[in-house]
Amino acid sequence: MAVQTPSAQPAAPVAVTAQPTPRRRSRTRLTAIRFARNRTALFGLLMLALLFLMAYVAPLFYKWSYTDLDFNAFQQPPSASHWFGTDQTGSDLFALTARGMQKSLVIGLLTGVICTVVAAAVGASAGYFGGWTDRGLMWVVDLLLVMPNFLIIAVLSPLFQGTTWLVFVVLLAAFSWMITGRVVRSMTLTLKDREFVKAAKYMGVPAPVIIFRHILPSMASMLIIDGTIQVGTAIIGETSLSYFGFGVQAPDVSLGTVIATGTPAAPSFPWLFYFPAGCLVLICLSIAFIGDGLRDALDPNSSRAKARKNRKSPEGPTT
Repeated sequence: MAVQTPSAQPAAPVAVTAQPTPRRRSRTRLTAIRFARNRTALFGLLMLALLFLMAYVAPLFYKWSYTDLDFNAFQQPPSASHWFGTDQTGSDLFALTARGMQKSLVIGLLTGVICTVVAAAVGASAGYFGGWTDRGLMWVVDLLLVMPNFLIIAVLSPLFQGTTWLVFVVLLAAFSWMITGRVVRSMTLTLKDREFVKAAKYMGVPAPVIIFRHILPSMASMLIIDGTIQVGTAIIGETSLSYFGFGVQAPDVSLGTVIATGTPAAPSFPWLFYFPAGCLVLICLSIAFIGDGLRDALDPNSSRAKARKNRKSPEGPTT
């Protein structure tokens, strides 16, 4: 009995298609994408942008200046003519608040940048060079940390009355960088033993170049986050000093001076206090939201970033 076996058919050639190579995303783009996914951070960024527009653009189209007086409107509530009302001298409160926000925002930004730069330079130098350089710089840091910063600035500020407000920025920055400097020093002690730093040193690269091209970029995320925090801290510090008369001096104004002027009349004329105080709260809140978003974007291993990722994951929380 003959058994018929199925004839072997030649296998059809399998077409091999080249898979598209996924495009590599730069670190900056990845950070921007992570930041854009954080709704709270986006809300803070939008709110801060609106506050900047209110401080710098709105006064260009507003009919009242912060130096103008309306002798027909003393302590008037908000109206179409005076959006935030007027104070006891007839000054427009919206114009005063916008001018105060200009000063507070500029002082906060400049102080934050200066603090971060000084902390990075001093902390990295102390950690990299070690020895007497480390001991001398850390002695200065410890000395500044134990000094009453607020009291010293309050005592020194009358000496600079009549000069530029930039002196006030320098005073605030001079007493605000020490903790960050210590953190940078600790991170530098770890980084200077890494292979890429040792390789640069053996190749004869000068120490300042190693610090600014190899060590500090490795801690850029921490410095960016700290700079954001310093901006909010500087705005609160400037407002507090100006509130007690030690910061920005007349005829210029800041949010602290506007709040201080309206505080005694706040129970009877609440708009004198609540509008400038509300703007200050919004500025600090928006900066805090942006700082949280930057921390989650630059450090995806942070606890809040992991929690947000787990909530969005269809498989649920990951372990």
